[in-house]
Amino acid sequence: MNTAVTYARSERGWSIALGILLIIAGLLAIAVPFFAGVAASVYFGCLVLFAGVAHLVYAWSQRRAGAILWQVLIGIVYLAAAFYMLALPVAGVVALTLVLAFYIAVEGVFELVVFSLLRRVPGSAWFLVDGVVSLLVASLILFHWPSSSLWAVGTLVGVSMLFSGIARITLPVRLQVI
Repeated sequence: MNTAVTYARSERGWSIALGILLIIAGLLAIAVPFFAGVAASVYFGCLVLFAGVAHLVYAWSQRRAGAILWQVLIGIVYLAAAFYMLALPVAGVVALTLVLAFYIAVEGVFELVVFSLLRRVPGSAWFLVDGVVSLLVASLILFHWPSSSLWAVGTLVGVSMLFSGIARITLPVRLQVI
């Protein structure tokens, strides 16, 4: 028997418990997307703060003045962004919404390019669907920005957690049947 299957079966209880928690968190995020968006902004701000500190620490390991200067400048930019997001989390959500919309739009364009390259391959139509849906979601967010900040980040985080929870439950249940 496959080692991964054996491991998944042995961790079934933890996976199902995590799945249930993720589903609950996802549903809560979808129910109150603005608060979920603010929480995501604060979380992202903490990650950016850590990255800024890491750049400043890394600067001390550099040997050339130019390399030190660039690492310090990058670290300062990261710290400024982090402090902005942590001090003004609502403004951070607004900024994240704009970045998210552009990311989804670019991803949609790339999916359409992949579809055009693979259009003769069976199943490639899903790339077309993904690209079109991504562009529609990005358009919806962009055309309603900044008011879309009230729902976009939190809802998308909630949907992501919801599907992660479903995946965490589905695999062990499916393996139990096999």
